Amino acid sequence: MVDRDSEPEGPALMVPPARPEGRLGLRTLILIRWIAVAGQTLTVLVVHYGFEFRLPVYACLLVVGLTALSNIFLAVRMSPRARLGHRDATMVLGFDMVQLGMLLYLTGGLENPFVILILAPVTVAATILSRGPTIALTLLALALVAGLSLWHAALPWTGSALALPFPYALGVWTALSVALAFIATYVWSVADDARRMATALAAAEASLGRARNLSALGGLAAAAAHELGSPLATIAVVAHELSREVPADSPFAEDVALLISQSDRCRDILAGLSQRPEEADHRPLDRQTLTALAMQACEPYRDTGIVLNIVAEAGCAGDEPQAPETSEFTHGVGNLINNAIQFAVSQVDIELFWDEKSVRLTVRDDGPGFSPVVLASLGEPYISTRAESDGHMGLGVFIAQTLLEADGASLRFRNRGGAEVVIRWPRAQFGRSIAHRS
Repeated sequence: MVDRDSEPEGPALMVPPARPEGRLGLRTLILIRWIAVAGQTLTVLVVHYGFEFRLPVYACLLVVGLTALSNIFLAVRMSPRARLGHRDATMVLGFDMVQLGMLLYLTGGLENPFVILILAPVTVAATILSRGPTIALTLLALALVAGLSLWHAALPWTGSALALPFPYALGVWTALSVALAFIATYVWSVADDARRMATALAAAEASLGRARNLSALGGLAAAAAHELGSPLATIAVVAHELSREVPADSPFAEDVALLISQSDRCRDILAGLSQRPEEADHRPLDRQTLTALAMQACEPYRDTGIVLNIVAEAGCAGDEPQAPETSEFTHGVGNLINNAIQFAVSQVDIELFWDEKSVRLTVRDDGPGFSPVVLASLGEPYISTRAESDGHMGLGVFIAQTLLEADGASLRFRNRGGAEVVIRWPRAQFGRSIAHRS
């Protein structure tokens, strides 16, 4: 059961949430850029004063100072622990590229041996950024190389000015351009494979974690079924004794009958919890319509005083989907309906939709909706804002999601008037649980 606080309508949440895109730590970036500032400053001073090559030293130091100022701006504006997203990282790397191009323009353009450093920002971009930003920064680097081949100050030299032959300058431009394109493509491809592998490993770890949690819940359920069997049998015996003792016209007769029916229901639930997996896999082969499956999931909750409406949405295309009744569907959807009933004011709507590509079942109540805090954590075990004394463990939605995902579904939780849970299956996978797949 997941408890909710009454809050304004919040944004939709996909489960599981997408991983954040930030990959470049601001603290690391600032440190590297300070090293670059120190290196550029030292190089300019040594070349100008040590080797006595006449540089526009003040203009060069001004360009280097731009990086220092931008570093100070980043340190003041953002937390050192922040991680830059694709947009911010692209802007910073683009700034560094332009700053390096300005420095090269003042010191000989492509004739400057340090022109090879223009490969560094492109390599970093290909390592951490997606395809679009990498392509944009590569094109910027190619434009800078082309511009430096045409416009630049004279290369500082002693004696007569050094003029490189045109074929050599053309070769330098060609080599840099090819290196930029090749390194960007190669490094991005290798890094993308690594990112895909990391994503797959993270997904596998999350899946294994859910499997371990579900296995632990299975053991807990079996232990509960075993421990509760004896006291429930005693309650059933006492209830039947009371039914024989209480006259039919007694005001307590209806309460005794209700006690007997609920104890019988508890017995059926415990029998299901203690059922062996190999026994549970013998499911009926008869295929039923989506409407019939939804009605069966609602059946245990008809006498709660909350109206349950099952309706087909407008726009359904094709024949109504059919599937065998599975415990994944019945218990998964049933848990979500039960959760909605707990917080509904008067009714719960179960809306059905299907077309050639997908099957959708929506559970919506007219209650207060999910609170933002709970909404951000839905799908995880032991999520509940109820007091512990209420006895709610916060497992209802977790169990429902795990069962339905095993049946090929995806879930989305959001507020829309009241709380809303949207369950979606690909049409080809509807009703095909893991036990039925080869």
